[in-house]
Amino acid sequence: MAAPPTIPVDAERQLPGGEEIFLDHVGHFVADAEAASRAMIRAGFAPTPISIQTDGGQLTGTGNVTAMMQRGYIEVLFKTADTALGREFDAARSRYSGLHLIAFAVADAKAAREQLASAGFRVRPLVELRRPVATATGEAEAAFTVTRVEDGEMREGRIQYLTHHTEDSVWQKRWLAHGNGASALLDVVVAVADVDEAAARYVRFLRHEAVPTNMGRGIFLERGAVQLVNGTSLSRLLPGTAIPSLPFIGAYAVRVDSLADAERELLAGGIKPERRGRMLVAPFPPELGVGSWLFVERASDLPWRSRS
Repeated sequence: MAAPPTIPVDAERQLPGGEEIFLDHVGHFVADAEAASRAMIRAGFAPTPISIQTDGGQLTGTGNVTAMMQRGYIEVLFKTADTALGREFDAARSRYSGLHLIAFAVADAKAAREQLASAGFRVRPLVELRRPVATATGEAEAAFTVTRVEDGEMREGRIQYLTHHTEDSVWQKRWLAHGNGASALLDVVVAVADVDEAAARYVRFLRHEAVPTNMGRGIFLERGAVQLVNGTSLSRLLPGTAIPSLPFIGAYAVRVDSLADAERELLAGGIKPERRGRMLVAPFPPELGVGSWLFVERASDLPWRSRS
């Protein structure tokens, strides 16, 4: 068994400062936003209303609904227009419906773009992403600066950086309470054909070391982590999931207040979770694609973070 990884204590702040990098959100690519939103509700999440994304007043090609948490969030994306981004969305979904986006928050997306270019990545122009949001008192706008690499540079999906400019509009208190007790996005699990190659690439991308874990290689950030595994390890973690193809973003971990309460909420919604020690494994409803949630009460309960 691999030696226990050196794992920093996750920052308990919504946004990073200085050179910090946080796992900010993950994204499901789906066909039907309304059906996916209902599936989130069945799982005990409280999704926000549907929103359409724009860049400089032009449709980006996608819209979303989100499940906002005290730390990070879950995004569900759907196609809105036949743009370059919309066509990339279609290409991703042609492989499988499910998780295709991992977004990391930084204090300065422009600086992150320059660092990616200096690390040898082909980068795209900065995107000034906007989407309307309803607030308790009226309408507001959520604003982000997004740094993306060219298609294929990070073959696991749309792996990107962003800087938030409107924290209060995005993380409204009324959307932070969930029936399943979800409070934080923790880690994301990615299955790849060559763990060593992927780890070296993510080290260049994230500027953090990749350390051996009991499942593969982990890149532990100032908040959250990416766990890289091979297909065999993912099948052991998610025995009921048929891997559609590699690479595959197969699961993400969510901190909940109580596993027992989360389990009751999932069962009430027709989702059958499996207890695995101090972790609850719950398959996504088909409307959200292929993969699973991993619910834990503490990040240290995740198998790759275990020191035992």
